[in-house]
Amino acid sequence: MTKNQREKLSIFALGGLDEIGKNMYVVQYGHDIVVIDSGLMFPEEDMLGIDIVIPDISYLVEHQEKVRGILLTHGHEDHIGGLPYILRKINVPIYATKLTMGLVEHKLREAHLLQNTKRIVVDKHSEVRLGVFKASFFHTNHSIPDSVGVCLETPEGIVVHTGDFKFDMSPVNGNFADMHKMAEIGKKGVLCLLSDSTNAERPGFTGSERQVGEEINEIFRKARQRIIVATFASNIHRIQQVVDACHMYGRKLAVVGRSMVNVVNIASDLGYLKIPSDLIIDLDEINRLPLDQVAVISTGSQGEAMSALTRMANAAHRKVEILPGDTVIIAATPIPGNERLIGRTVDQLFRIGANVIYSTTSHVHVSGHGAQEDLKLMLNLMKPKYFIPIHGEYRMLLAHAKLAESVGVDPEHIFICENGDIVEFSDGKASFGPKVYTGKVLIDGLGIGDVGNIVLRDRKLLSQDGILVVVVTLSKANGTILSGPDIISRGFVYVRESEKLLDEANKIVYHTMERCLQEQVSEWASLKTSVRDALSKFLYEKTRRRPMILPIIMEV
Repeated sequence: MTKNQREKLSIFALGGLDEIGKNMYVVQYGHDIVVIDSGLMFPEEDMLGIDIVIPDISYLVEHQEKVRGILLTHGHEDHIGGLPYILRKINVPIYATKLTMGLVEHKLREAHLLQNTKRIVVDKHSEVRLGVFKASFFHTNHSIPDSVGVCLETPEGIVVHTGDFKFDMSPVNGNFADMHKMAEIGKKGVLCLLSDSTNAERPGFTGSERQVGEEINEIFRKARQRIIVATFASNIHRIQQVVDACHMYGRKLAVVGRSMVNVVNIASDLGYLKIPSDLIIDLDEINRLPLDQVAVISTGSQGEAMSALTRMANAAHRKVEILPGDTVIIAATPIPGNERLIGRTVDQLFRIGANVIYSTTSHVHVSGHGAQEDLKLMLNLMKPKYFIPIHGEYRMLLAHAKLAESVGVDPEHIFICENGDIVEFSDGKASFGPKVYTGKVLIDGLGIGDVGNIVLRDRKLLSQDGILVVVVTLSKANGTILSGPDIISRGFVYVRESEKLLDEANKIVYHTMERCLQEQVSEWASLKTSVRDALSKFLYEKTRRRPMILPIIMEV
């Protein structure tokens, strides 16, 4: 950076704009950088075999001596899930509220990073000095407790990041959003507001989580057999309401799914879940109790292939069999892209004979994100000079920008950004600066970033038309064909029903190899290319398919 650039305040995202997930926002002034959130996102349909996606943090690695810390707004995966990967590259302090830190510590312990990571627990009263920045926090309502927004005092003015929020006027845990503090921040004068846009297209206010509790109680009152509740593991308010319903109607509760068990244990230990000592039972005990005395809370609300609920629906779970007459509550709405998976699971549950209750037919879910009136209220409390809508797909950012205009924000002061776009502030004025390189890092098993577009293209090709492996053995002495060609088909054609086709393909390969050897083509790369081209042309003419062709040539 040049001297002039160092004197400006820069705000940009490495993830979280024009998408849902992998939230990471960067605020920089001179030699000081503060990062807000470090999330992941789950792979899109074309990311075959990929487990998760995290932001590309090349910029932070290049400037790691300037990074003063990572501030976390709450404990959802799309805000903390990238930490185990990011902290391997940059070892910086983590600032988070008590529950968020508990969830982070579990992740870091599994990644063997806990001892080497500095962790500072904060609350809504904390003030933290981070280089030229001073950070403070304000409590918000979300679908997980201990959510906060961040107020950053900078040399150019106050920058506010709302985190994910809504305004719940009757919160389950009695903790209201700190509107008084938000208004105080607004009175001081907010230079720039970064605000959650997820529900910017939805009119009205987002409903209270307490409404879901009332619906759950009514379902528990009517159910005559077992009840299975599927929800997000991190939705601790929802889990508490299931616990309360079990206690009220005399049911024992079994917890299913690794992430659900982890969150229940952590939240209970930290006091965020209040569970009677005799209410939780082991999964092995559910078949020993009468059907009307059992409830199960499980992962799988998004229809994930290996989740507990999906395995139950497919009669593939080792310990839980859903019986005709059981009640299944799917207390979540589909994440965009998961509608088909959830629909398939719901259909299968109905086939079994279960009574399935889900968000389309009942009020068993409310969002943790504010709708249009919530967003307007935040804008009116903060009264920002400049506004950057964040955390949402492009259409959501655009809808949020229009809401900001409707409450009086100057259209010239609204910046709709993509990941890597820098908004620079100098002397109270803002403009776009040079773009920072950013992108997606794909995690596949233990590999971090080793799967790129070329590998994904190959996987897509394999998934569409399969693969043919052609094996030929040559004589090292005189270069003649000793054995083969042998053709192995996987995902292309069924060998027993395509013997004629493969015999012809075998002859094509043999004649191609013979011609090349007669022409004294000895380089294996040229031989493989000739075989691949000839065989590809033949197979396309015969089948209109383009399988991946992998020639293997050996010398003996």
